[in-house]
Amino acid sequence: MENVNLIDTFSEFKELKNIDRVTMMSVLEEVFRSVLAKQYGTAENFDIIINIDKGDFEMWRNREVVKDDELEEPALQITLTDAKKIDDDYEVGEEVTDEVKLVDFGRRAILNLRQNLASKIMELEKDSIYAKYKDKIGEIVAGEVYQVWKKEILVLDDEGNELILPKHEQIPSDYFRKGDTLRAVVYKVENRNNNPLIILSRTSPVFLERLFELEIPEIFDGLITIKNIVRVPGERAKVAVESYDERIDPVGACVGMKGSRIHGIVRELRNENIDVINYSANLQLFIKRSLNPAKITSIKIHDDTKKAEVYLKPEEVSLAIGKGGLNIKLASQLTGYEIDVYREMAEDDEDVTLDEFVDEIEDWVIDELKAIGCDSAKNVLTLTREELIKRTDLEEETVDELLKILKSEFE
Repeated sequence: MENVNLIDTFSEFKELKNIDRVTMMSVLEEVFRSVLAKQYGTAENFDIIINIDKGDFEMWRNREVVKDDELEEPALQITLTDAKKIDDDYEVGEEVTDEVKLVDFGRRAILNLRQNLASKIMELEKDSIYAKYKDKIGEIVAGEVYQVWKKEILVLDDEGNELILPKHEQIPSDYFRKGDTLRAVVYKVENRNNNPLIILSRTSPVFLERLFELEIPEIFDGLITIKNIVRVPGERAKVAVESYDERIDPVGACVGMKGSRIHGIVRELRNENIDVINYSANLQLFIKRSLNPAKITSIKIHDDTKKAEVYLKPEEVSLAIGKGGLNIKLASQLTGYEIDVYREMAEDDEDVTLDEFVDEIEDWVIDELKAIGCDSAKNVLTLTREELIKRTDLEEETVDELLKILKSEFE
């Protein structure tokens, strides 16, 4: 009966996943030996037999038989008189093996053993979860939404382990309710207060990369390589791909017939606009492709400052910059070069650079205009008043004054 209290703890041990039998046996034996050492001063002369499946165990003590007047170490020796009480055939020098019952230790010792065992089980489980997810960093996992809070979502995996998806790692348009299935990449694994903390992410470029590997067989098989990914989660992403096999069109393979392959990825990312770009070691060509759908007239590259001056026809500038400046921002991140956009004017067009208006227009206003690709008076005048207000951080009054100054130049 003394083992009954421990059967539940044994069954908890059996339920643990990813923990091999050898590790379980050694931990269980360690706990029992610590109790024996406290009780008898040593545990080295004990044999412990554990049956994990039945939730049972036996402890056997081995002692050497000595003459009654030669007993020096009671933990390791037994007198001949006491040995004969167990079996009349024992002689001096032989070894006596007798079973030790846990009930003889007392209720407190049994309770301590159970607590130690439960504590070891919990530690082992935490270590197992930590090690499991440490190896999964950068991999996609799926789980069920268990709780939705203001700053994070609690997700349970198929083994009931707790995973956290913080608000800042969610796509802005993400909306999940309890019971929903959620996919994300394992972003970070920490040990916080001796508890494993598994952080997920849906905004990481790695999440997008793994989705491409899942959806595009040629990427999974290594026929197409992803060279770089940049994204503004939920808004737009650019993915540079390359194929080492000339027979494979990397962009076509990724997009699929009528967008069939990329559609699933776009849906998972809440309709994030994904540009798939054919990578090139030719920097000029790569920058041109990265600014799609805008058509570039010419490019000047400054390797020393990592800058590129891109010249386009006036009607192409807004395409190059993109909504909210996203296209040019992502193109710069993708290529590693800061891209400045300039309108290309016809040779017979008379124009004046903005720098010539420094006496009438403040420097910071000129910088604002250059940031949206306007470096001359006519560049600015090709835009409407509303476009200037929307694209820059300039006040309405400032824009009105600016237009008045520039128009007067050509009147």
